[in-house]
Amino acid sequence: MSRKFPEILTGLVVIAVAAVFLVYALGRAQAIGGGGYVLKAQFSDIGGLTTGSNVKLGGVTIGHVVDETLDPQTYAAVVKIQINNGIKLPTDSSATISSDGLLGGNYVGISPGGDDSMMQAGQSFQVTQSAINIENLLGQFIFNMGKSGSSGAAGGQQGSAAGGSAAGGSTAGSQGAATPGAAAPSNPALLPTTPGSK
Repeated sequence: MSRKFPEILTGLVVIAVAAVFLVYALGRAQAIGGGGYVLKAQFSDIGGLTTGSNVKLGGVTIGHVVDETLDPQTYAAVVKIQINNGIKLPTDSSATISSDGLLGGNYVGISPGGDDSMMQAGQSFQVTQSAINIENLLGQFIFNMGKSGSSGAAGGQQGSAAGGSAAGGSTAGSQGAATPGAAAPSNPALLPTTPGSK
């Protein structure tokens, strides 16, 4: 019996963890399937947005993503979001796919407009902004940094070579100016004399 006790304890822990996950899943499903009205938004890229992702306004969760489909005509991603009852959005509101940092998940951020009329169930957002791929931005930034660094090194080498050529030319010029012809003798007695002159 004592040998089987660790196995029994491990089984109880596994059952307890599974029960916790089941309760969490049921609660999440109830929250998603609770009361509210559904709106639509089209994006060219939804990134890591998934069904069940939060919909936030001012950092407060006001709904969830309930469906994601692809429009076969425009190839745009159609996202259906469920907004909690009691939250009314102006018809000129916009929807943006944002991220909770580098390691966080994506969510739909709502920016309310200033129109007096409110959106009704089934209506679509007229202004949307797709997800920004942070990985691609980082890769492009690193690539540009490496490219600019190599260009700077090449420019420095060309400048050094041009400076060396200029220095060589100035040295040759100075030598040529110093020796325009034969050097004059420094002793007057060695100068040639003409007949009749003393």
